Amino acid sequence: MKSFQGKVYSGMSIGGTHLWDYPHGIWQEKKVAPDRWVFSFRSEKKRVRQAPEGSGALPGTQYHWFILAHQKVRKVDQDTYETVMQGVKYKIAHKRPYWRRWNTEYPDNEPEREILIRILEQYLAALKEGTLGEDGENDLFGQIDGF
Repeated sequence: MKSFQGKVYSGMSIGGTHLWDYPHGIWQEKKVAPDRWVFSFRSEKKRVRQAPEGSGALPGTQYHWFILAHQKVRKVDQDTYETVMQGVKYKIAHKRPYWRRWNTEYPDNEPEREILIRILEQYLAALKEGTLGEDGENDLFGQIDGF
């Protein structure tokens, strides 16, 4: 267990980085309005470098992440698009393989719905205040090489 600004958490230390490979990922989308799609993405993800000995979650651990992102695409030819996605990823909940419920180790155990509402309200406030860059970048969106 670790602590950051008074909040208890588990996993990678603040400032740590990962590089993942998503081989054979499948992105499926459906247009539901003139400017809106719903999508799903399914893939295994594999570390580019091996995890340090003794680190990482146990097999069977589950995570609930919320991703808020920009996707920029460029058409290359009739059937090909180049795509870059950048954004933020929030850990909403996790469940270890031997737990019956999600997040049972945390004393505050905030409901997942409330965590999501708090995240969206913080982002909306930053957007209204103009503290997000024109591309939506600030501390919420780290810079990733792309277009």
